[in-house]
Parts: sequence; structure tokens; C-alpha cells
Amino acid sequence: MTQNKLLYLSKADVRAVGLGMAEIIELLETAFEEKGHGRVEMPPKPGIHPGGGDNFIHAMPAYIPALNSAGIKWVSGFPDNAQKGLPYISGLMILNDDKTGIPLAVMDCEWITGMRTAAATAVAARRLARSESATLGVLGCGLQGFTNTEALNVDFPIEEVFAYDLSEKSLAIYTEKVEKLGLKVTIVDTPEKAVKGCDLVVTAGPILKEPHKTIEAGWLEKGAFASLVDFDSYWHPDALKEFDKFCTDDHAQFDYYQSVGYFQDAPPRHADLGELVTDKKAGREAATERNAACNLGLALDDMAVAPTLYKGAVEKGIGTWLDL
Repeated sequence: MTQNKLLYLSKADVRAVGLGMAEIIELLETAFEEKGHGRVEMPPKPGIHPGGGDNFIHAMPAYIPALNSAGIKWVSGFPDNAQKGLPYISGLMILNDDKTGIPLAVMDCEWITGMRTAAATAVAARRLARSESATLGVLGCGLQGFTNTEALNVDFPIEEVFAYDLSEKSLAIYTEKVEKLGLKVTIVDTPEKAVKGCDLVVTAGPILKEPHKTIEAGWLEKGAFASLVDFDSYWHPDALKEFDKFCTDDHAQFDYYQSVGYFQDAPPRHADLGELVTDKKAGREAATERNAACNLGLALDDMAVAPTLYKGAVEKGIGTWLDL
């Protein structure tokens, strides 16, 4: 820490640190190990909803003693931003010194949110998916569609990705980025073709309180794993009922979301990620199980990554120092 100085990291600065997906996944493994043992402080996130509808701005604080990490993310999600040429997700994160409480850094959180959300999918998939999973269906090919592809590619022998999106521009950008990972991309013209026959499925559209219920019962293959990045927005209630194990990242926050109108047709939960990582609850137990991770996105995820980003930026001379 530089005395009486605060490090500001822009979106470009955060990327320039060069933190890779595999390392982020391991940071989240540590964080969820700590959560599973009750060694994390993380109150359910409060939020406001400017303009109503599905707009939100959330405050997300967390403290992870094992990672010397304490701080908060102030993050927004506005579904109509795409029509304005603006990102759906935006915000800032503050990292504090866990010994003094002094702010160490303020950093853009768009890149962090995309990466850590996908890393949580990978942490869940390690426990809930078949290790030989080779085909991936992605519905919603924006930032989260790509980062979840990148994260799943770390652990699974993916050979082909079936991509669905209403936006041709998004599909073109997604295809170019995924092909750079060395993966074959097949663009499909219906959601069903991105689900049927796939070992892994990611739904990554906007988060909606009223699901559009596109994915129907019988589409998801036996033995498949699904990551519901957009909550249950894509899933018909009958399709949700087909999951053998329906998991989330935090029970308390899931309960909160249900209390304000989300997940009205969700099936019973099997476990949260802390319980899976610490083996308090079983992961996949049969090759034919249909399993799901409906991760909500936790402050824990952000605070798992923030100290490493800060240290990397300081070591590389990245960012702008500001007076406190």
C-alpha cells in the first residue's frame, strides 16, 4: 500500500494485469472452500431498481480472511443498454486493507464480473458435469456467453460449441473469440438446437423476473450439465423439474431473490457451492443425472479476485495513483 494513495484501475488497466481464467477459477475454489467452512462474511446484497422493470444496482460486500480480502462492488445491470450501445453490466469495486480498513484500490468491475461469474460455473461443473463432456450449447452470446465458454474449456475436452443468439453482431464477435480458443463453432437458428445433444449448456441472456420459458422439457439430454447464468429466465418450469440436482452458490441470497419475485417455479435445491466444494453435499453420482448450477453472482467471487488484481497492477506499474 502506498501511504495516503488510492490506485484507480480502469477497464483497460484491469485487463492489462493479465490474470488468466485458470487462475481465477482456483481463486474461487479457495473462496468457496472458505465459505463451505463458514469462514467468510458476506451479507445478502441489497439493491435499488432505477426505472423499474429488470434494472438493478446492487451493493455487494464481502470479507475473506484467508485471502486478506475485504471490499465491496457497486454493480448495475440494465437490459436495455444494448440498444444504446452500452454494456448490460457496469460498475466499480473498492478493495480495502483488511488490517486498517483504508481503501487500497477502486477498479472497473465489468471484466471482473464476466470472468468470476464464468469461473463459478467452472467450479460447479467440476462437481456436477461429466468429465468427458465435449459439446457445449450457448444461448446468449455476449460477454457471459464467451467467458463461460472460456471457463468450461479449462477443464473439459470441448470439441464443438453450438451458439444461439438473436443478434448477428453478437454471434460474429462470439464466433471470432471462441475460434481463437481453438474450438469449432456452429451457429444454430433455434434455441432447441443449442440444447439437444449437448453435454454442457449455458444460458446467458438478460436476467428477467418473468422468465420467457423458452427451453422446454425433454430438450436437455440425460447426463447433461446446465449453467443458468441468467437465473431461470430461459427455462420452462417443466424443464426445471427434470434436473436431478439443482444447485446455487448461496442459499440465503437465493431465498432473498425468491422473496422479491424471482424463481417462483424453481425446483428444490440440492446444495450450494460451498457445500459441494467441501464435500458436505454430493456432486454428480450417476452418468444419467441432469444437473444444474444456478449461480447468482456473489461478492465472494469479486473479493476472491480483487487482491490478486491489485497486487499484479502494483507490480507491473499499471493504473493511476490518486490522493485519498
